[in-house]
Amino acid sequence: MAVVVVGVALFVGFLALGGWQVQRLAWKTNLIAQVDARVHAAAVPAPRPTQWAGVTRDKDQYRRVTVHGRLLHDKETLVQAVTDAGGGFWVMTPLVDDRGFTVLINRGFVPAGRRDPAVRADGQVDGPQSVTGLLRITEPKGGFLRANDPVGDRWRSRDVAAIAARRGLSTVAPYFIDADASPNPGGWPRGGLTVIRFANSHLVYALTWFGMALLTLVGLWLFLRDGRGNRS
Repeated sequence: MAVVVVGVALFVGFLALGGWQVQRLAWKTNLIAQVDARVHAAAVPAPRPTQWAGVTRDKDQYRRVTVHGRLLHDKETLVQAVTDAGGGFWVMTPLVDDRGFTVLINRGFVPAGRRDPAVRADGQVDGPQSVTGLLRITEPKGGFLRANDPVGDRWRSRDVAAIAARRGLSTVAPYFIDADASPNPGGWPRGGLTVIRFANSHLVYALTWFGMALLTLVGLWLFLRDGRGNRS
């Protein structure tokens, strides 16, 4: 009898896990569709301070936005990056928006040999500029097993609050913007390298759990059949 109880419990549990993965599949499919729509939509003004409290990962990540203001090249921060173009750095530069706040702009990628602004001086343009790109949510603390080191100015993730504190910035948006592929003078930094990729293995997981439920049911049937045979 104990075997039957355990078998039934496993069967119900596997069914529940399979059903949960079906729900996750629907959520992930909807998320991918929403993000695809955001990426290809017309750019809208980046959220201003009165809107920051409502900015969320699910609702706003990868939304196309635009800002207009002045880039503070003397306060740029280099964040370690690995891209299809190889290893190097993201160039994170504060932009003082005309609406009275500051937002970090990921202007794009530079290889290690161009980390020094002096070797890409053509791209350090002064004066009012418009930047269009994708809104990204801050990446606090650091990368996998590698924490940011603000004191040493070594960065493994784009942690908006920590970078803003290190650079002495105020009224900083809680997000950053990945600049689009519009070329910078001199070719560097190189924008438009945002990778939009979502793992979506929920269907495989659902089929696995449902398969386990079926195997459990078959095992119970064999157990009960053999039990009846032994009693005859």
